[in-house]
Amino acid sequence: MFETSIAGSLPKPAWLAETHKLWPQWRAEGEALRQAKADATLLWIKAQEDAGLDIVGDGEQSRQHFVHGFLEQVEGIDFEHKVKMGIRDNRYDAMVPQVVSALRLKGRVHAFEAQLARAHTKKKLKFTLPGPMTIVDTVADRFYGDKVKMAFAFAELLNQEALALQADGVDIIQFDEPAFNVYMKDAADWGVKALERAAEGLTCTTAVHICYGYGIKANTDWKQTLGDEWRQYEAVFPALAKSSIDQVSLECIHSHVPPDLMKLLAGKDVMVGVIDVASDVVETPEEVAATIGRALEFVPKERLFPCTNCGLAPMGRDVAWRKLQALAEGTRLARERLAAA
Repeated sequence: MFETSIAGSLPKPAWLAETHKLWPQWRAEGEALRQAKADATLLWIKAQEDAGLDIVGDGEQSRQHFVHGFLEQVEGIDFEHKVKMGIRDNRYDAMVPQVVSALRLKGRVHAFEAQLARAHTKKKLKFTLPGPMTIVDTVADRFYGDKVKMAFAFAELLNQEALALQADGVDIIQFDEPAFNVYMKDAADWGVKALERAAEGLTCTTAVHICYGYGIKANTDWKQTLGDEWRQYEAVFPALAKSSIDQVSLECIHSHVPPDLMKLLAGKDVMVGVIDVASDVVETPEEVAATIGRALEFVPKERLFPCTNCGLAPMGRDVAWRKLQALAEGTRLARERLAAA
């Protein structure tokens, strides 16, 4: 009950990459970089286990960015001539690669880190991939001329890698779709269908993470414009409730999301964000337990999975470590309270 996990990313050690950045530069190259990525992956697997998490991940240590780590292994994308583009409905500008021809995988994308993680933990292993709608919102299209068509092209490639990750022994495959909170009508119209295409044929647990973004200034400034109630989830949760996806990850603690929106996910496992990624203040176990308690008003206990609001990548390493501990300790307290009730 109350199996804990993180949304996906963790800070990269200073010897691997720049710190406190969402798009950090690597500190090494070639075989030295490959070994550094492996070392960082094993470090964070051990840290998650030591903190007491039930489900662990690779912390996305081998990826420079949660979307572009996948795109680097896709043919048909020009990384040499990046262009400036407003992403997440022009919330912020980014230099993005261009899709210039038909898309296909060069080969396996994440075999190295997934197989490494599987070999070094006996706990349930979760692996994250970017969702098709979010990928489409993070590249410039110079070939397809139709974002839905391009999304389904990416979904096919994601599906190929997801099936291979399942064969690697991954227990949970999570697709990250922050774009679902920005383009709500499109998400309900075709985004969920593209997501289901990406997960087609999987027999392991499937999940989707929908958040209000990393704790970077562009995102925190945007949140200030959303008013006292953040109801973006209301538009897409009914479509997800009808979908084949098993789990949905959402923000909760320190957000303005009305908790009763979780009722819209009846029949799904709900990964409830009980750790704030937009603040360096470390939650107390009491705060984490209280957030779980509020979620229990709307989610059955057997379907509630305490999680982080989003990834921890831009955070300081020490802060992230203490937040992992708070996640585990607060969840332990919530279990004790439920048992005593």
